[in-house]
Amino acid sequence: MLLGRSFLGGIIGFVIGTFIDNYQVTMARLKSQGFDPRQQRSSEDIFNFYRQQTSTNDFPTMLMALSAAVMKADGKVLKVELDYVKEFFARQFGPQFSTNHLQTLKRFLDEGNIPLQKICNDIRTRLQPEVRLQLIHYLYGIAKADGNVSQSEVSSIDHIAQNLGVSQVDYESIKNMFFRNIDSDFKVLGIESSATEEEIKKAYRKMAIKFHPDKVAQLGEEYQKGAKEKFQEVQNAYENLKKQRGFK
Repeated sequence: MLLGRSFLGGIIGFVIGTFIDNYQVTMARLKSQGFDPRQQRSSEDIFNFYRQQTSTNDFPTMLMALSAAVMKADGKVLKVELDYVKEFFARQFGPQFSTNHLQTLKRFLDEGNIPLQKICNDIRTRLQPEVRLQLIHYLYGIAKADGNVSQSEVSSIDHIAQNLGVSQVDYESIKNMFFRNIDSDFKVLGIESSATEEEIKKAYRKMAIKFHPDKVAQLGEEYQKGAKEKFQEVQNAYENLKKQRGFK
Protein backbone atom coordinates (compact mmCIF):
# COMPACT_ATOMS: atom_id res chain seq x y z
CA MET A 1 0.00 0.00 0.00
CA LEU A 2 2.83 2.37 0.89
CA LEU A 3 4.58 1.60 -2.40
CA GLY A 4 1.35 2.18 -4.29
CA ARG A 5 0.84 5.58 -2.69
CA SER A 6 4.47 6.49 -3.31
CA PHE A 7 4.10 5.55 -6.97
CA LEU A 8 0.87 7.53 -7.24
CA GLY A 9 2.55 10.49 -5.59
CA GLY A 10 5.36 10.29 -8.13
CA ILE A 11 2.94 10.28 -11.04
CA ILE A 12 0.93 13.17 -9.60
CA GLY A 13 4.12 15.10 -8.90
CA PHE A 14 5.28 14.64 -12.49
CA VAL A 15 1.89 15.68 -13.87
CA ILE A 16 1.81 18.75 -11.61
CA GLY A 17 5.28 19.79 -12.72
CA THR A 18 4.45 19.32 -16.39
CA PHE A 19 1.12 21.07 -15.93
CA ILE A 20 2.76 24.12 -14.33
CA ASP A 21 5.31 24.43 -17.12
CA ASN A 22 2.73 23.94 -19.88
CA TYR A 23 0.21 26.28 -18.24
CA GLN A 24 2.67 29.14 -17.84
CA VAL A 25 4.22 28.75 -21.31
CA THR A 26 0.86 28.40 -23.06
CA MET A 27 -0.74 31.37 -21.28
CA ALA A 28 2.30 33.59 -21.94
CA ARG A 29 2.23 32.70 -25.63
CA LEU A 30 -1.51 33.26 -26.00
CA LYS A 31 -1.44 36.59 -24.18
CA SER A 32 1.43 37.80 -26.37
CA GLN A 33 -0.77 37.02 -29.38
CA GLY A 34 -3.71 38.89 -27.88
CA PHE A 35 -5.84 35.74 -27.82
CA ASP A 36 -7.50 34.19 -24.80
CA PRO A 37 -9.15 30.76 -25.35
CA ARG A 38 -10.98 31.07 -22.05
CA GLN A 39 -13.39 33.48 -23.71
CA GLN A 40 -14.58 30.76 -26.07
CA ARG A 41 -16.80 28.96 -23.56
CA SER A 42 -19.78 30.44 -21.76
CA SER A 43 -20.29 30.18 -18.02
CA GLU A 44 -23.20 27.85 -18.80
CA ASP A 45 -20.82 25.51 -20.64
CA ILE A 46 -18.47 25.52 -17.68
CA PHE A 47 -21.30 24.82 -15.24
CA ASN A 48 -22.51 21.95 -17.41
CA PHE A 49 -18.99 20.53 -17.28
CA TYR A 50 -19.04 20.90 -13.49
CA ARG A 51 -22.39 19.10 -13.25
CA GLN A 52 -21.19 16.26 -15.45
CA GLN A 53 -18.13 15.81 -13.26
CA THR A 54 -20.17 15.85 -10.05
CA SER A 55 -23.02 13.68 -11.35
CA THR A 56 -21.94 10.92 -8.98
CA ASN A 57 -21.46 13.36 -6.06
CA ASP A 58 -17.77 13.80 -6.92
CA PHE A 59 -16.64 15.85 -3.94
CA PRO A 60 -13.08 16.42 -5.28
CA THR A 61 -14.54 18.21 -8.32
CA MET A 62 -16.31 20.67 -6.02
CA LEU A 63 -13.01 21.41 -4.33
CA MET A 64 -11.18 21.75 -7.65
CA ALA A 65 -13.64 24.38 -8.88
CA LEU A 66 -13.30 26.47 -5.73
CA SER A 67 -9.53 25.94 -5.64
CA ALA A 68 -9.15 27.27 -9.18
CA ALA A 69 -11.18 30.39 -8.36
CA VAL A 70 -8.90 31.27 -5.43
CA MET A 71 -5.69 30.35 -7.25
CA LYS A 72 -6.59 32.72 -10.11
CA ALA A 73 -7.83 35.54 -7.87
CA ASP A 74 -4.57 37.50 -7.85
CA GLY A 75 -3.96 36.99 -11.57
CA LYS A 76 -1.27 34.34 -11.25
CA VAL A 77 -1.11 30.63 -10.53
CA LEU A 78 1.88 29.76 -8.35
CA LYS A 79 3.64 26.43 -8.06
CA VAL A 80 3.42 26.59 -4.26
CA GLU A 81 -0.38 26.84 -4.53
CA LEU A 82 -0.55 23.89 -6.89
CA ASP A 83 1.68 21.91 -4.55
CA TYR A 84 -0.61 22.75 -1.63
CA VAL A 85 -3.65 21.48 -3.54
CA LYS A 86 -1.85 18.36 -4.73
CA GLU A 87 -0.63 17.45 -1.24
CA PHE A 88 -4.04 18.09 0.31
CA PHE A 89 -5.83 15.89 -2.21
CA ALA A 90 -3.22 13.12 -2.10
CA ARG A 91 -3.55 12.86 1.70
CA GLN A 92 -7.29 13.39 1.81
CA PHE A 93 -8.38 11.02 -0.94
CA GLY A 94 -5.41 8.66 -1.28
CA PRO A 95 -5.83 6.21 -4.20
CA GLN A 96 -9.05 7.95 -5.24
CA PHE A 97 -7.04 11.02 -6.23
CA SER A 98 -5.81 10.66 -9.81
CA THR A 99 -4.50 12.59 -12.76
CA ASN A 100 -8.12 12.96 -13.88
CA HIS A 101 -8.70 15.34 -10.98
CA LEU A 102 -5.68 17.37 -12.04
CA GLN A 103 -7.11 17.61 -15.54
CA THR A 104 -10.34 18.88 -13.98
CA LEU A 105 -8.36 21.50 -12.07
CA LYS A 106 -6.60 22.54 -15.27
CA ARG A 107 -9.96 22.89 -17.04
CA PHE A 108 -11.23 25.26 -14.35
CA LEU A 109 -7.96 27.20 -14.33
CA ASP A 110 -8.15 27.64 -18.09
CA GLU A 111 -11.65 29.11 -17.95
CA GLY A 112 -12.06 32.87 -17.89
CA ASN A 113 -15.20 33.05 -15.80
CA ILE A 114 -15.99 30.25 -13.36
CA PRO A 115 -19.74 30.39 -12.54
CA LEU A 116 -19.11 30.54 -8.80
CA GLN A 117 -22.62 31.43 -7.74
CA LYS A 118 -24.15 28.39 -9.46
CA ILE A 119 -21.40 26.09 -8.24
CA CYS A 120 -21.65 27.39 -4.67
CA ASN A 121 -25.43 27.02 -4.71
CA ASP A 122 -24.98 23.39 -5.76
CA ILE A 123 -22.39 22.76 -3.04
CA ARG A 124 -24.62 24.46 -0.47
CA THR A 125 -27.43 21.99 -1.14
CA ARG A 126 -25.11 18.98 -0.83
CA LEU A 127 -22.86 19.74 2.12
CA GLN A 128 -23.58 20.36 5.78
CA PRO A 129 -22.64 23.73 7.37
CA GLU A 130 -19.69 22.19 9.26
CA VAL A 131 -18.19 20.92 6.00
CA ARG A 132 -18.69 24.28 4.31
CA LEU A 133 -16.73 25.92 7.12
CA GLN A 134 -13.93 23.45 6.44
CA LEU A 135 -13.96 24.47 2.77
CA ILE A 136 -13.33 28.11 3.72
CA HIS A 137 -10.45 27.05 5.96
CA TYR A 138 -8.99 24.99 3.09
CA LEU A 139 -9.30 27.89 0.63
CA TYR A 140 -7.49 30.24 2.98
CA GLY A 141 -4.78 27.59 3.20
CA ILE A 142 -4.30 27.89 -0.57
CA ALA A 143 -4.20 31.68 -0.34
CA LYS A 144 -1.59 31.56 2.45
CA ALA A 145 0.56 28.91 0.69
CA ASP A 146 2.96 31.58 -0.61
CA GLY A 147 3.16 33.22 2.82
CA ASN A 148 0.87 36.12 1.96
CA VAL A 149 -2.89 36.47 1.58
CA SER A 150 -3.66 39.19 -0.97
CA GLN A 151 -6.74 41.39 -0.89
CA SER A 152 -7.93 39.89 -4.17
CA GLU A 153 -7.75 36.41 -2.63
CA VAL A 154 -9.68 37.63 0.42
CA SER A 155 -12.34 39.10 -1.88
CA SER A 156 -12.62 35.83 -3.80
CA ILE A 157 -13.02 33.72 -0.66
CA ASP A 158 -15.44 36.27 0.80
CA HIS A 159 -17.60 35.91 -2.32
CA ILE A 160 -17.46 32.11 -2.08
CA ALA A 161 -18.35 32.15 1.63
CA GLN A 162 -21.38 34.34 1.02
CA ASN A 163 -22.64 32.05 -1.72
CA LEU A 164 -22.02 28.97 0.42
CA GLY A 165 -24.24 30.46 3.12
CA VAL A 166 -21.44 30.78 5.69
CA SER A 167 -22.40 33.32 8.35
CA GLN A 168 -20.40 36.53 8.56
CA VAL A 169 -19.31 35.77 12.13
CA ASP A 170 -18.02 32.30 11.23
CA TYR A 171 -16.34 33.64 8.09
CA GLU A 172 -14.58 36.44 9.97
CA SER A 173 -13.43 33.92 12.56
CA ILE A 174 -11.71 31.76 9.94
CA LYS A 175 -10.42 34.74 7.96
CA ASN A 176 -8.67 36.18 11.01
CA MET A 177 -6.84 32.92 11.56
CA PHE A 178 -4.96 33.73 8.32
CA PHE A 179 -5.38 37.46 7.69
CA ARG A 180 -4.58 39.06 11.02
CA ASN A 181 -4.77 42.55 12.48
CA ILE A 182 -4.99 44.13 15.93
CA ASP A 183 -8.54 42.85 16.50
CA SER A 184 -8.02 39.34 15.09
CA ASP A 185 -8.22 37.51 18.44
CA PHE A 186 -11.64 39.06 19.02
CA LYS A 187 -12.74 38.23 15.47
CA VAL A 188 -11.62 34.60 15.84
CA LEU A 189 -14.00 34.36 18.79
CA GLY A 190 -16.73 36.17 16.85
CA ILE A 191 -16.94 39.25 19.08
CA GLU A 192 -16.05 42.96 19.04
CA SER A 193 -13.02 44.43 20.80
CA SER A 194 -15.36 46.11 23.28
CA ALA A 195 -16.53 42.72 24.63
CA THR A 196 -16.56 42.23 28.39
CA GLU A 197 -14.72 39.46 30.23
CA GLU A 198 -17.93 37.43 30.50
CA GLU A 199 -18.70 37.93 26.80
CA ILE A 200 -15.19 36.73 25.91
CA LYS A 201 -15.62 33.58 27.99
CA LYS A 202 -19.06 32.90 26.53
CA ALA A 203 -17.79 33.43 22.96
CA TYR A 204 -14.86 31.09 23.58
CA ARG A 205 -17.15 28.30 24.77
CA LYS A 206 -19.42 28.79 21.76
CA MET A 207 -16.58 28.75 19.22
CA ALA A 208 -14.83 25.83 20.92
CA ILE A 209 -17.99 23.78 20.46
CA LYS A 210 -18.56 24.96 16.87
CA PHE A 211 -15.01 24.24 15.72
CA HIS A 212 -14.42 21.09 17.74
CA PRO A 213 -12.81 18.36 15.58
CA ASP A 214 -15.61 15.95 16.48
CA LYS A 215 -17.90 18.05 14.25
CA VAL A 216 -16.16 16.65 11.16
CA ALA A 217 -15.23 13.23 12.54
CA GLN A 218 -16.87 11.57 9.53
CA LEU A 219 -14.54 13.28 7.07
CA GLY A 220 -11.00 12.33 6.08
CA GLU A 221 -7.65 12.92 7.73
CA GLU A 222 -6.98 16.30 6.15
CA TYR A 223 -10.30 17.74 7.32
CA GLN A 224 -9.59 16.47 10.80
CA LYS A 225 -6.26 18.27 10.59
CA GLY A 226 -7.96 21.48 9.50
CA ALA A 227 -10.52 21.21 12.29
CA LYS A 228 -7.77 20.75 14.85
CA GLU A 229 -5.95 23.79 13.49
CA LYS A 230 -9.08 25.94 13.81
CA PHE A 231 -9.76 24.61 17.30
CA GLN A 232 -6.19 25.50 18.31
CA GLU A 233 -6.58 29.00 16.88
CA VAL A 234 -9.67 29.48 19.04
CA GLN A 235 -7.67 28.34 22.05
CA ASN A 236 -4.81 30.69 21.16
CA ALA A 237 -7.12 33.67 20.70
CA TYR A 238 -8.73 33.04 24.07
CA GLU A 239 -5.36 32.73 25.84
CA ASN A 240 -4.17 35.97 24.21
CA LEU A 241 -7.25 37.86 25.36
CA LYS A 242 -6.94 36.44 28.88
CA LYS A 243 -3.41 37.82 29.09
CA GLN A 244 -4.43 41.11 27.51
CA ARG A 245 -7.37 41.63 29.86
CA GLY A 246 -5.68 40.01 32.87
CA PHE A 247 -8.29 37.41 33.81
CA LYS A 248 -8.26 33.65 34.32
